[in-house]
Amino acid sequence: MDVTIKDGVAAEFAQVDEVIVSMLQSDVEMVESIGHYIVQAGGKRMRPLLVLLSAKALGGIDPCHIRFAAVVEFIHTATLLHDDVVDLSTLRRGKPTANAAFGNAPSVLVGDFIYTRAFQLMVELKHMPLLAHMAETTNTIAAGEVMQLVHAGDPDTQADQYQEIIRRKTAALFAAACHGAALLHNADQKIAEALHDYGMNLGIAFQLADDLLDYAGDPSLTGKNIGDDLNEGKITLPLLHAMKVGDERDRRIVGEALRHKDGGAFAEVMSVVQRTGGLDATRQAAIQHQQQATHALDQLEHTAARETLRLMATQAVDRLN
Repeated sequence: MDVTIKDGVAAEFAQVDEVIVSMLQSDVEMVESIGHYIVQAGGKRMRPLLVLLSAKALGGIDPCHIRFAAVVEFIHTATLLHDDVVDLSTLRRGKPTANAAFGNAPSVLVGDFIYTRAFQLMVELKHMPLLAHMAETTNTIAAGEVMQLVHAGDPDTQADQYQEIIRRKTAALFAAACHGAALLHNADQKIAEALHDYGMNLGIAFQLADDLLDYAGDPSLTGKNIGDDLNEGKITLPLLHAMKVGDERDRRIVGEALRHKDGGAFAEVMSVVQRTGGLDATRQAAIQHQQQATHALDQLEHTAARETLRLMATQAVDRLN
């Protein structure tokens, strides 16, 4: 994420990092080792930034927003630990995944620790509507992960099923970060819903961009291996589009690669995706959701923080260029 995104909340962002580090302390050495390993691996920290910027757009950042931003990052971190085990991933953000470095079992268990730490933090906030909101969100994310697992390797997955998967597993936490900041501000329902819509559409646009970069990205920039999604049998929009508009041979090539989770067929599948316009279709879908995200911000008063939220949506899709 461009440094200008953080400029307006730099001091508060540093405080979030301090909370994260302090809450990773444990008398179990492996917890701290794995927790710090994945947190220090980098990443854009988009979700805690969304909390801070949403709060600032509504009038200001309070200490409760700092701690809630850490909660959101902990939930995201826990999902990463679990996802990499399920997906058998070996590379994230250009570094070996935690499961590659420490093993699957430690990664799962430390993921559980970080999940529960997040809820300990939320309880301390003593804000029942927020706690209920995040409990629902976390359940939604877990259900999305299961849905993705069920549909892995299934070329008969429909576009609406794919959309629901990314809405739950990725976009829900983006939306919760924005909406949660509004709840802590006791914002008007219309404003809270606008921020929720912004976060949801931003999350979908971000995931669509990620799906596209798996077929057209530079591993040195994306920090993950090209073709990972195909290796895992993941249905993504470039493949869905290719099977929808391609001929029988195209559908057979993509379908068999998915069923067998055959990363070795990547070049052939990529040829089909390019020929059928799958990359352009995915790019256009990402742009559409980016535009819906920025449109939702029109409900907020004009502030520097609102314009930074708008910039975040633009940058989420600009990486496709």
